[in-house]
Amino acid sequence: MVIPFILGVSAGTWQCRQTLTYSPRERTHLYMSAAIKMCFFHCPFIPSRQEKSINRENHSSMSEFLLLGLPIRPDHQSMFFALFLGMYLTTVLGNVLILLLIRLDPHLHSPMYFFLSHLALTDVSFSSVIIPKMLVNMQTQDQSIPYAGCVTQMYFFLFFTNLDDFLLTSMAYDRYMAVCHPLHYTTIMGQGLCTLLVTASWILSCASALCHTLLLTRLSFCADLSIPHFFCDLGALLKLSCSDTSLNELAIFTAGVAVIVLPLVCILISYGRIGATILKVPSTKGICKALSTCGSHLSVVSLYYGTIIGLYIFPSSSTSRDKITVVSVMYTVVTLLLNPFIHNLRNRDMKEALERLLHRAKVLSRCLLIFVTATCVHTNPRSYIATFEPGKK
Repeated sequence: MVIPFILGVSAGTWQCRQTLTYSPRERTHLYMSAAIKMCFFHCPFIPSRQEKSINRENHSSMSEFLLLGLPIRPDHQSMFFALFLGMYLTTVLGNVLILLLIRLDPHLHSPMYFFLSHLALTDVSFSSVIIPKMLVNMQTQDQSIPYAGCVTQMYFFLFFTNLDDFLLTSMAYDRYMAVCHPLHYTTIMGQGLCTLLVTASWILSCASALCHTLLLTRLSFCADLSIPHFFCDLGALLKLSCSDTSLNELAIFTAGVAVIVLPLVCILISYGRIGATILKVPSTKGICKALSTCGSHLSVVSLYYGTIIGLYIFPSSSTSRDKITVVSVMYTVVTLLLNPFIHNLRNRDMKEALERLLHRAKVLSRCLLIFVTATCVHTNPRSYIATFEPGKK
């Protein structure tokens, strides 16, 4: 702004010298008008009409992206649509069942299941960010997604991925305290610390995802807006950009270390300490108790981080688009599908809570049947209750 202003004043001075009949007030007006013209019509920081029209054309050209989807033949689309729909419904129902069990059963009101309830909620939200849009694209054969919708999907994908990492790390710390410091477990892992860990996980995940999203919105994109994926992945979007993405790549590396590598290191340290504690007292009962305490969480961690490490941390130079898509399906669909089964089948407390819930549902349905039957025939309900008692006909 300073240089154009000086040039404008110089131009005004030159014009005044050409005509010496100007009064001092007219000369001042001429100086200021020339300076304003140079600043606001030739300043590189203020876009001209032509630049504004180019920006509008660029915005209209990137109003939507095209998701190329899964590498599936057209005649197999209906079969895979039914398969993924069944997997999605199973994921949602399984995690909702975990939430209900933890909420309704007082025996599950402990720090471990507090973290597990948040993990179940995160898995439901994570799967709902990606799979419904993928199913709609498979059914309608319309691969387009609006620019705002793509950015929003990428934000929530990053948010729930980071939240999964932090929650798994918090659960690993909880397991470490339960096995290595059982006498101080209830004192240390109180409601305040558990709430603090979960709140910090949500805040850090939101900040990391928001950072990537804001850096993405400053980029411009080329003419080819086809994303070789079934969702808006950050890496795939950066490859479509015509702008300098060095700042985005630096943010990805920094966030990857802070969100993926450091939590993984903390989890490995926790289980290393757990293993060392178990080996100090090598009893069969202690090993079985530790496995029942940590088995389900360790299985989820191995399945989750195994696919992420294979895809992002140690990618192969010959990895094709189809292989990347298959591995992405593993940790966005299959892993989320298996998590409820792992937590329910490998956890004795969850199985007992499920049995109690089914027993309650059975008793409730039986009482409801007695009441409806007695009401329909206008008879005393006590006589019908006697008919359902064992040993009476």
